[in-house]
Amino acid sequence: MIFTKKNSLNGEITVPGDKSISHRSIMLGSLASGITEVHGFLQGADCLSSISCFQKMGVAIENDTETNIVRIHGLGLHNLKAPTEILDVGNSGTTTRLMSGILAAQNFTSTVTGDASIQKRPMKRIMTPLSQMGADITSINGNECAPLHIQGKPLHGIHYQSPVASAQVKSAILLAGLYADGETSVTEPYVSRNHTELMFESFGVNIQCEGTTATVQPAAHLEAQKIIVPGDISSAAYFIVAGLITPNSCITIKNVGINSTRDGILDVCKAMGADITLSNVNDTIGEPTADITVRTSSLRGTVIEGAIIPKLIDELPIIAILACFANGTTIIKDAQELKVKESNRIDVMVQNLSAMGADIEATDDGMIIRGGKPLHGAIIDSKLDHRIAMSFAIAGMNAEGDTEILGAECVNISYPNFYQDLEALN
Repeated sequence: MIFTKKNSLNGEITVPGDKSISHRSIMLGSLASGITEVHGFLQGADCLSSISCFQKMGVAIENDTETNIVRIHGLGLHNLKAPTEILDVGNSGTTTRLMSGILAAQNFTSTVTGDASIQKRPMKRIMTPLSQMGADITSINGNECAPLHIQGKPLHGIHYQSPVASAQVKSAILLAGLYADGETSVTEPYVSRNHTELMFESFGVNIQCEGTTATVQPAAHLEAQKIIVPGDISSAAYFIVAGLITPNSCITIKNVGINSTRDGILDVCKAMGADITLSNVNDTIGEPTADITVRTSSLRGTVIEGAIIPKLIDELPIIAILACFANGTTIIKDAQELKVKESNRIDVMVQNLSAMGADIEATDDGMIIRGGKPLHGAIIDSKLDHRIAMSFAIAGMNAEGDTEILGAECVNISYPNFYQDLEALN
């Protein structure tokens, strides 16, 4: 894909459903009794991997792509069937880690693998706590990565002090805790996104949250639900930044999830002086939503660190683009987690933005970006990382000359219609 400079971007868009919530709806729907109906499901490759894996364990799942409604005929907590083939998660770290928590407690053996990227991502972070619960999980290649061999075992409850604030780690443990012989709790250094906890509540699970600790009681039964998936704020982030940095722009993104454990990008934009407003705010059911309107803004640098990092970890690549267009210096700290995403996002952002003329340097736990230097076109290697590709599409629309993105099709992982939606703005 090749991008050139735009003089304005205006219009209304609706982004696809939240990826985190879509994954969890498949998993809890499969473990519930009855039919769970999911509206607004994300039809991205990652979430389709979750559907495929649970279908291989005997769950009937109807995916109506026309209406974007998924119906999951839940088997109940203890009725998943042994898969007759390897469970392939594709590129999905969420599927890998969360599903491992479920598989650890089943009365069968399974093998979980994925693409080349997944086979490099760290799995020790879930293997350690699940093993403490009695799980039998082995990294087949002995490198603490997938493929994983999981022999289901009876599990016992633990209190796990997690060294990282990670919703995937927390959720893997809490899902295993549904099957444990006593209560299971996870304490994080900071609160990570809480979609699992909110969905547990709606499915009837006894879950308590206090400070940075979530505690789940063993479950006897989950009751099927109707789930409305809001727009994904991680997908909205690209349009938020596009509207702020492109001249003469005003973009409204409809029905975006603004869960307080996910909305860090809104806080950062406001700290940088962004013209950003929320309307039609709805917080009456589970996940709060709003329409987000952004206008071209004069921005200033800021420091991004500490407790806000888990609330915007997936948005940091596009925030790095935003920082290039701000006056002054933006410092991103405490973001070591970026090194173990689909790519090493610190290195990839610094290399590609440097190629476009940005004043940016990598640090051990983030980046330093001195804003205000005009960007020029370059050839961008996305490393097949969907968030890198989408971030540089926005950069390319605000750079002199042509910006070519290699591996641009990787956006299918989370946002199949991204380029079409971008093109529709004028």
